Amino acid sequence: MPLEQAVLYDFRPVTEKDLPMIAGWLAEPHVAEWWDDPETEIAEIRDHIDSISVEPLIVELDGKPIAYLQSYDPHLEDDHPYADQPFGTLGIDLSIGRPELVGLGHGSAIVRQFVEQLFEEGVPRVIIDPDRGNARAIRAYEKAGFVAFDTRTSEFGPALMMARDAPQEPN
Repeated sequence: MPLEQAVLYDFRPVTEKDLPMIAGWLAEPHVAEWWDDPETEIAEIRDHIDSISVEPLIVELDGKPIAYLQSYDPHLEDDHPYADQPFGTLGIDLSIGRPELVGLGHGSAIVRQFVEQLFEEGVPRVIIDPDRGNARAIRAYEKAGFVAFDTRTSEFGPALMMARDAPQEPN
């Protein structure tokens, strides 16, 4: 059943204690289909905990962890395939960990809230790059206001590039 009303999510940094939970989420079929093996992904997430280019976050609903979200600055990584985006652009990735919460509208609601917070902080553009075959994610991102602008294949695999730009201030 879709979300009937606005829900507020909390975003907190990932800690070492979260890694076993995230590994469990990465093993869930609805997540595993789109991510590399959990061991490789957990090693990368562990590295991101102290990174300046990637911010790994746990999304909480009513104090309970429900999803993994990361934001990244493609301009802080050498040869990042999305470094052609305007300066200040941030990229995000989201996976709802708990399977019983998939298909209820949480994905688009989480992304919408997080992106609004980024815009309030002055971020001019947010990009997201779902696999072109991930129709559920693409629909969720469209509901959150993202628009497709390109398709790419990089070391991350085939992607539909989607963006949402901050609202322009009236002159």
